[in-house]
Amino acid sequence: MPVHRRQHERSCYFAAVPAALDTVPAEPGTIDGVRRLLGLAPGQDATPDAGTKGGRTREAILAAGVALACRTGLGGLTIGALAADVGMSKSGMFAHFGSKEALQLAVVEAAAREFATEVVVPALHAPRGEPRVLALLEGWLECGLLRRPGGCLIVKASAELDEQPGPVRDRLRDLHLELAGAIARIFAGGVAEGHFRPDADSGQFAVDLHAVMLGFYHQHRMLGDPRAADRARAAVAALLAAARTTSGEAR
Repeated sequence: MPVHRRQHERSCYFAAVPAALDTVPAEPGTIDGVRRLLGLAPGQDATPDAGTKGGRTREAILAAGVALACRTGLGGLTIGALAADVGMSKSGMFAHFGSKEALQLAVVEAAAREFATEVVVPALHAPRGEPRVLALLEGWLECGLLRRPGGCLIVKASAELDEQPGPVRDRLRDLHLELAGAIARIFAGGVAEGHFRPDADSGQFAVDLHAVMLGFYHQHRMLGDPRAADRARAAVAALLAAARTTSGEAR
């Protein structure tokens, strides 16, 4: 099966968070909700072809594609450029994807899956409420500080594609909406735990957190601010302080 079709069929990385949150315990374990987050079936820890030579080849190609797109933008991600980057023939790469658009879609999916694996899923293992919000924040900051390609591409592609309508922009928009929903559901867990006020707006918090993180990426990557992460933490601390219950017992 071509890579672009296979990846696009299992793409609700963030939308599954609402279903997963109530089943994820404080300690890591076997969690079907998290498996769904990564596009896996219940009881499945890897895709059927993950251990095969073909599966490993696809994953390596997509990882290289995410890194290349992070450097050059999705517009610079072509079948020829990626083929040269991984040492594959252009015809061999074309056999995997079939078109530049299909390649871009597959790479966006791979970037989202990487971000979910490295940032969102670990946060779900923290206790529900403010600790989980803070775990999400720290994972996201680490993703940016270490310049991991998945998080980089999700941020950069948004600016690149905002005036370029089409399937790739549509898919990226859906992923951002899914992520916003996941953030809101994580925050809502804090309301349910009594960490935040009952009238605290989880949707607004999701927007605010995303805005803070976009500012962090700008401060860290564009401006080279050594205090970028601390500034982001201070901004989120202010958001959480404003949302806490009057008792202030958020942890």
